[in-house]
Amino acid sequence: MTRKTVRIAMNGVTGRMGYRQHLVRSLLALREEGGLDLGDGTVLWPEIVLVGRREHALQAMAAKHGLEHWSTDLDAVLADPDLDVYFDAQVTSAREEALRKAIAAGKHIYTEKPTATGLAGALELARLADAAGIKHGVVQDKLFLPGLLKLKRLIDGGFFGKILSVRGEFGYWVFEGDWQDAQRPSWNYRAEDGGGIVVDMFPHWEYVLHELFGRVTSVQALTATHIPQRWDEQHKPYDATADDAAYGIFELEGGAIAQINSSWTVRVNRDELVEFQVDGTEGSAVAGLRNCRTQHRSTTPKPVWNPDLPATHAFREQWQEVPDNGEFDNGFKVQWELFLRHVALDEPYHWDLLAGARGVQLAELGLQSSAEGRRLDVPEISL
Repeated sequence: MTRKTVRIAMNGVTGRMGYRQHLVRSLLALREEGGLDLGDGTVLWPEIVLVGRREHALQAMAAKHGLEHWSTDLDAVLADPDLDVYFDAQVTSAREEALRKAIAAGKHIYTEKPTATGLAGALELARLADAAGIKHGVVQDKLFLPGLLKLKRLIDGGFFGKILSVRGEFGYWVFEGDWQDAQRPSWNYRAEDGGGIVVDMFPHWEYVLHELFGRVTSVQALTATHIPQRWDEQHKPYDATADDAAYGIFELEGGAIAQINSSWTVRVNRDELVEFQVDGTEGSAVAGLRNCRTQHRSTTPKPVWNPDLPATHAFREQWQEVPDNGEFDNGFKVQWELFLRHVALDEPYHWDLLAGARGVQLAELGLQSSAEGRRLDVPEISL
């Protein structure tokens, strides 16, 4: 086996998601496995350079995980001719400028979403990356969740017949920060810092709907800031200026209708933090993060509405669990592997900056729809 090094700058991995999913459970996990086997006698070894603003945090993280390289100087890191890939998991407001610098330096790009604060900027990043001849990818992790992989298996197998509708429920109660610490950073609730659940979640819903059911052709959304005051990491009160809940209706190419509720102000009464129910002419399914249950038309009960009598059907018991039929690795890690194979072997990869721009577009239109109180078409975008 020949070992080939790929040098990756990871910016923003002192944050919760960047650290847990991208550093520890993806690239460090690959290193623990001995690297990524490319199948041609070569093993790709991720050499990591930690980048961020807080020197002490970077130094401590590097020491904890036995990493040699870290820096608070992004420009110097990008100037390194041996650097191959730039990864960005910073706050949204800082991402676009950093990606522009990395593209100008000729580095391959892999980034969290949203890729920019507006559609114009997101499209410009895609154009710049294509013009520079670099490879670029955007994290679209929900596609690699076991529950959605099982759902895709059902779609590919024709289980649903004609798909009629999709209903999604996402969210949980994020504590305000006064009497219990919040589970999310305070910037998420300040619009001036790029926060808001639409900006955070509509890019996810775009690629889930696009990849599984069809392109989103229209959006009608209503947003709310249900909790107007929260407490930050120093336990100081602040005004929540960003939306903490969004209620969206999406028309899809092919005629299906999707309804998705997203909320950080909802208490969970479902099996998983996100669930999608898909109803079709031949059958239905409910998919979450890991599990998926089905009900075929041949086993669908015939309930009759009668409010004067107790329910006679145990509805949840009438659904069948979809088996795993395989091993499911961490979804972030799986997508990292695909992107690194794209970089090393030029294998096909379509979750690029243009796909990321579609997510930014849907978030932008969702906010506009709510502000104007009307349904908006979602035009196709291209470079």
